[in-house]
Amino acid sequence: MQVDTSRRSEAAGAAGLSDQDAVRVVGPMRQRYDEVLTPAALDFVANLERTFGSEIDSLLAARTARLFRLRDGEPLDFRPETQRIREGDWHVAPAPKDLTRRIVEITGPTDRKMVINALNSGSDVFMADFEDATSPTWDNLVQGQINLRDAIRREIAYDDPSSGKSYRLAEKLATLLVRPRGLHLREAHVVVNGQTAHASLFDFGLAFFHNAAELIARGSGPYYYLPKLESQREAALWNDVFVAAQTALGLPRGTVRATVLIETLPAAFEMEEILFALREHAAGLNCGRWDYIFSHIKTRRHDPNAIFPDRAQVGMTQPFMRAYTQLAIKTCHRRGAFAVGGMSAYIPTRDPQANEKAFAQVRADKDREAGDGHDGTWVAHPGLVNVAREAFASRLASGTTNQLSVMRSDVQASAAAMLEAPVGARTEAGLRHNARVGIQYIEAWLRGVGAVPLYNLMEDAATAEISRSQVWQWLRWNVALEDGRRVTPELVERTIADELRVIAQEVGEARMESGRFDEARELFAGLVFAKEIPEFLTTVAYDRLVTTASNSVSTI
Repeated sequence: MQVDTSRRSEAAGAAGLSDQDAVRVVGPMRQRYDEVLTPAALDFVANLERTFGSEIDSLLAARTARLFRLRDGEPLDFRPETQRIREGDWHVAPAPKDLTRRIVEITGPTDRKMVINALNSGSDVFMADFEDATSPTWDNLVQGQINLRDAIRREIAYDDPSSGKSYRLAEKLATLLVRPRGLHLREAHVVVNGQTAHASLFDFGLAFFHNAAELIARGSGPYYYLPKLESQREAALWNDVFVAAQTALGLPRGTVRATVLIETLPAAFEMEEILFALREHAAGLNCGRWDYIFSHIKTRRHDPNAIFPDRAQVGMTQPFMRAYTQLAIKTCHRRGAFAVGGMSAYIPTRDPQANEKAFAQVRADKDREAGDGHDGTWVAHPGLVNVAREAFASRLASGTTNQLSVMRSDVQASAAAMLEAPVGARTEAGLRHNARVGIQYIEAWLRGVGAVPLYNLMEDAATAEISRSQVWQWLRWNVALEDGRRVTPELVERTIADELRVIAQEVGEARMESGRFDEARELFAGLVFAKEIPEFLTTVAYDRLVTTASNSVSTI
């Protein structure tokens, strides 16, 4: 599709903006892309970028500065200067009607088939994920925006050319929440004032501009999940973004509702403050368990007392995980917000015996969450919706759809409990699994696939982050495996080579030749052998996804 590169909007000229000030799309413009990348929508995104971009950069710099202070001995603890917030008498805004029932939430990427299946799944909520479950290729992101726009208007349909199946929306749908990318990511295909846009503002801005009014007209609203937050200041930024967006479109303050993922260790010590900062827009907190484990490893990288066992042994019954999830429930219910439990990543197979064993583990996990007082939980596959719902049905009082009345006054979380290292063995099998999963996930991500079924689990960027950061940690501290061998660079190099051969046997020669396994191996090795642990694998690998084109469109 050819795009006029010489045109600038009348608003840009009236404002006296130069070409450098204009917003430019430098990604390919394919069929229907102009429906979401309209001059008005890009103007909206650009204004968010101009207003908040530098503040995001300052907040990211503050993250880095804090990591240096932690390295130098500053303790992780609840902030004394915000004690008045924790002790104050305040509540978040009441939830809209279609967000009062969140017993089962399904998550997944925004491809057309997934959007239809997730909305039809029988879950209460579908979180359409532009972040960890989506490889951020330009096409994935723009097509995802088109798919959500079509779905909200009930204009979405998909005919699978490989199977011949047709997919259409059912009468009853899950409530839609959208997760934009985190503050740390950029969108290389959109340039504002000569700088690439912040991905979070691009994802949120397009979704809000095109759909907020339509959602309200249909009895719902613009609802979001906010990922990777680390502080009250970051939550306050998002609150300001919501206020600005609502004002720009003439919507009342408080129309937006946001659920924050508590998936970083610093955020776990600021749950009250985060809800307070967002209180006119807050809907709840979610215990993002996989990212939380990754954040523990990353944040405490310099602490030899915080070395984790095999990834598979770091479950929700570990004391530090119990401390944080129960504190989330207490915090949310005290403030009138919903507390949503963590992800079950299991994928049903065609083996009934394997399914029954796995379903029993999922039931136990969801029963524990319901028993603790969570209002709902996450699943990654429609086949687990009923399993999760049954676990909560047995705990919910008759006629209720949540557990806001469960106050958990018995929970007295301490910094020591939140930081207690998990127990378990460090094994060769765990090392090999990390290498095999990490390489395979990165390879799929490079091909544009962000949610990857591996060994009966749905892996996304968060679980891949655990795999690579755990190998880095074991190398950093030269840990001893259960058999007495130390984790050395030589052992890790041999393990990577061995597991690449295992992958080749599993996927076949043709797949190895057509895929991007050499790049994935290179990236995985670079991540685990780095002197300092890279903050996110997605930022390290993102340049390999960037596909700019000579054609571009300029607006204000």
